[in-house]
Order: sequence, then structure tokens, then C-alpha cells
Amino acid sequence: MNGQTTVADRILQFNEELAETTLELPPGFAVINPFSGPQKERVHEVTTAFYRKYYDDDRPRRLVLGSSPARRGTAVTGVPFEDAKLLESETGVDVEGYAVSRPSAGFLHDVIRRYGGRERFYAAFVMSFVCPLGLVRTSPQGREINCNYYENKKLLEILQSFLVKALERQLEFGIDASVCYCIGSGENFSFLSKANEGQRLFQKIVPLEHPRFITQYNGGRKEEFAEKYLSALRGEGD
Repeated sequence: MNGQTTVADRILQFNEELAETTLELPPGFAVINPFSGPQKERVHEVTTAFYRKYYDDDRPRRLVLGSSPARRGTAVTGVPFEDAKLLESETGVDVEGYAVSRPSAGFLHDVIRRYGGRERFYAAFVMSFVCPLGLVRTSPQGREINCNYYENKKLLEILQSFLVKALERQLEFGIDASVCYCIGSGENFSFLSKANEGQRLFQKIVPLEHPRFITQYNGGRKEEFAEKYLSALRGEGD
């Protein structure tokens, strides 16, 4: 989309394109697509209200990229890293089936609050994913569990082209590509760095530890990691 469009227009158009996306995955793996799933009408309401509220302008923003949506998180709401209760209070749309990881969400929302609040944060950043659709695999017990795009070699080979195109497409939101922030300093950062070597998407990629890693294994260092996030997002040391 070109011409007189806003960042909100471009993100919502991208979501519409994702609704039409189908991926053939290896046996035992499946896609969770909030934009074409059983709650697609509600997801459309929530995402439209959210992006119109915070992104209805043409201001350049930096990308903050996680790996992929959790099956009962963003894969339900369609809005990356957002808490369903906050979305309900802001959009007036009830979101069913959402199970947030309170410690992880709490960490990110604390960072957003300390950055200056939601309006200031979303005026500067777009939160999204390297793989913008949710992925699940079937456990030996027959249960669906969250899966990351990099967990299986065959899965990654199949998704490679989709992932690179999705990254390129997200830059068309009007992104400031001088720096990208990568949530997940291990495999997610490794893949994004390799993709960047080939495509030159960003001038610089800054790795940030995943909130789950922080809250589950380094709870006593949350303040230290929050300060690291804030320093990076504020561009200190750029």
C-alpha cells in the first residue's frame, strides 16, 4: 500500500494478507492463524481498534521482534505481547480463550510503563514477530503445545522463505531500520542475524533476553534486565 496510508493501515493490511496465508508443515506441526481462525471477526475488531488508537499516523517506528505468537496469547488476540484484559478495557471487545503468562507479560508491561507509558511506547515501536503466525506441535501424549519456528530443522527449512518475506513485508509499515530489537537472545537472534546478513534488513540488531527466561530463571535480576531493555530502547550506547 502506498499513498496516504497510516502505519495502522499497513499493519492491518498485512494482517489481512496473513489471513490468506497457508503453510504446509511437516507431520505433527500446525499453524495457529488468529486472522482466519474461529475468532477471526473478534480478532479483526480488536486489532482494528488497537492499531487505530496507537498507530493512526505516518511516524517511523522501530521493530521489536519476538519469535512467534503463543497459541493462547497473540495467536488468540492478534495483537503482539498485549494482555487480553487491557485490550478488552481499551477496545470494548471481549477476548475469549486467552491465557497470558503473567510473569512474562508483567515484565514487558513494566518496561512499557517505565519507558513512558503505552502511548509513548507505541509511538516509537511496533511489536511483532519473526514468524507472525503461531506454531504448535503435537506432544507424544497427543496435546498441542507451543512451538518455535527454529525448534525443528525441517520446519525451519519449510518456513525460511515465508519468514524472510514476512520480515521484508513488515519493513513496509514505515519502519526505522537503523536498529531492530530481538526478544530472545538465542535461536531467535541467531536466525534474525543470519537473515539480516543475506537481506540487509537492519543496520543493527540488538538482542534482549526473553521475559520468560528472566522471570523463570533470573527472577532476582528482573531490575537489571528491565534497565537493559530500557537502555537499549532509549538508544543509549547507539
